[in-house]
Amino acid sequence: MSANPPRPLCIWRLLDGKPGHEKQTAGLVAALARKGEVDCRNIRAGSRWEAFGWWLAGRFPPGKDLPGPHLLVGAGHATHLALLAARRARGGRAVVLMKPSLPLSLFDLCLIPEHDNPPARANVVATRGVLNPLSDLGRHRMDRGLILIGGPSPHYEWDSAAVARQVASLVAVRQDVAWRLTTSRRTPSDFLAGLPPLPGLERMPVQATPPGWVEDQLAEAGEAWCTPDSVSMVYEALSAGCQVGLLALPARQGSRVAAGVMRLRDGSPAAPGPDWRPGPRNVVLDEAGRCAALIRERWFAWGD
Repeated sequence: MSANPPRPLCIWRLLDGKPGHEKQTAGLVAALARKGEVDCRNIRAGSRWEAFGWWLAGRFPPGKDLPGPHLLVGAGHATHLALLAARRARGGRAVVLMKPSLPLSLFDLCLIPEHDNPPARANVVATRGVLNPLSDLGRHRMDRGLILIGGPSPHYEWDSAAVARQVASLVAVRQDVAWRLTTSRRTPSDFLAGLPPLPGLERMPVQATPPGWVEDQLAEAGEAWCTPDSVSMVYEALSAGCQVGLLALPARQGSRVAAGVMRLRDGSPAAPGPDWRPGPRNVVLDEAGRCAALIRERWFAWGD
């Protein structure tokens, strides 16, 4: 690469069609754009067999008419071979988000959540949770609160009745806050059915929320309370700048994800307490920004 490569930073963002994975790469691209001009091209990764064939042939048909990339980013196992095929065909630096299914040494950079126990290597960066596109917009109102309800997961013992009792206690104690509650696709039907009418609480089932609704609410809410199984929501609420509290669920033995949430709780979000107020130790996370700064400094420090 020349000392003064062309601008803007050309990014190929490989997509697997899974919203959770695509949100992660969107977060990294948005953070890179905050640090300098980017030209991002979204490319479907194709099947693994297709990508393997492209890699063998040294070509990458989905990008044949696009400008050559400086950076290739992807999240999800279906993007891993496609990243390598695109880099072999057109160059650039390959960055994978989350622990790859292929050897770490094949990628220029691996951004891996701490709960996956990433090894200490020059091309590995441990992140606090998965990356996301949220940032603190400075619009929080302390008279607004958001309650985010998950559901059964491999990491926590789910109990709809216990979660409903905690929600009722929170709303009853914190009558100074206008609360909104939303569910997830994992939330059992018996949760909302068992939640009594609560003045001051607006219910918005996930089926009734338009795209971007949760992000908009996190930008405005002064505080957010989450069930700990909703790990991505916990990190998104912290990234958005909310004061964060965790509802209580028993962790399953041996869960690395639950252990990561416990470490986070020790340093930031509050557990349920008698006054139902998040503690003062919350910090705003900006993991996407941290990783974007590292990428810019390591490879693309040509100025804005």
